[in-house]
Amino acid sequence: MFHVSTASRKQMPKLLVLIAGGCLTSITGSIVSPVFPEVVEQLHIDPRWAGMLVSMHCLTIAMFAPILGILADRIGKLKILIPSLIFYALFGVAGAFMPSFLPLLLTRALLGAASGGIAAASIGIIGNMYEGDERGRILGYASSIFAIVGIFFPLLGGWVGSVHWQYAFCLYAAALPVAFFAMLFLHEEPRRQKSSQVLPKQREKLLQTIQTPSNLTVLLALSLTSAIFYIVIIYAPSHFKAAIGADTALNGMILASRAIGAAIISALGASRLAKNLGVAQAISLGFVLMAMTLITIPHLEAIYLIFTTAVVFGMGFGIVMPNLYNALAQLNQPEIRSSMLAIGNGVSYLGQFLSPVFLGVVWKYGGIAVFYVGAAVAIMTAILTLKQEKALRRHNT
Repeated sequence: MFHVSTASRKQMPKLLVLIAGGCLTSITGSIVSPVFPEVVEQLHIDPRWAGMLVSMHCLTIAMFAPILGILADRIGKLKILIPSLIFYALFGVAGAFMPSFLPLLLTRALLGAASGGIAAASIGIIGNMYEGDERGRILGYASSIFAIVGIFFPLLGGWVGSVHWQYAFCLYAAALPVAFFAMLFLHEEPRRQKSSQVLPKQREKLLQTIQTPSNLTVLLALSLTSAIFYIVIIYAPSHFKAAIGADTALNGMILASRAIGAAIISALGASRLAKNLGVAQAISLGFVLMAMTLITIPHLEAIYLIFTTAVVFGMGFGIVMPNLYNALAQLNQPEIRSSMLAIGNGVSYLGQFLSPVFLGVVWKYGGIAVFYVGAAVAIMTAILTLKQEKALRRHNT
């Protein structure tokens, strides 16, 4: 399966542990998304603020991942990774026993902080384990596994939650065996002098580069894409429960359908579309697909149509996100590229967090209008991206 060198095969147990940790960070929200309507109903949560339960971890991941990454470089990555895995399990499972909104919100915030520690430490270890093309291949394999897990866990969360919504939170305990195997297989490497520290001139250059219109456009598009995607994560399950009586298992399958669409197009079509149409046009096409499917959500009752549009929405998302990150990489020179990608990742998580903050009031007072608002934002972002077509095309050549 993995085409790696003989020396790297010996590190396969380490790699599998690190990929398992990465999977945990990628499913932090999707584990409980299928049971979200039941949580809101059972705890009598105000619909305006309820969506923050699904997105709070995004804010704390964005806040703590860089902080814990710096700390991992100073004290050792395993000293961050293993405690983060343990706290991930504790804070995740604790959500099942919280009696009201604020305590549950606090556990979700702490869960995000632990997830940020896992992400920062595991990526750092993988970065030191492999070099050059082999590192790229390993990260590609990891991305494919994350996509598969993103399909599987909403189904599992919906199935377990169909017995009782609290049981879905118990799935976070999967971090404990990962922590055990991390202690068993991973060993702290001797710390080397880091060459990736940003020098004052590089820091000044980074601040100047962020302010260019093309970079600002891509960063804004990343944030808005995540915000739009979280509309279907947070509000679509509640809508389908009210409209067609969808239970947690069915909502889990609908969420998984979007992941299937994203996984298929990301692997097979996103880069080809960018090459054939141009980066800006491909990104805009993805936004249009997302907008069209958002508009249809309030009018769908047939299960097969719901699943079809869910897959198409996922395909639109799968076109947009890889090409946005690729555009951000190509717009910036190598010495600041990793910093810009990190900033892009941060604004993406910030968009996920802010989605229910701004749209919660729309959902509370306008109901299905939230899907039309999301569609309008997608169309406006497509137009904004096309305005930067020349810059994106120039850096893509």
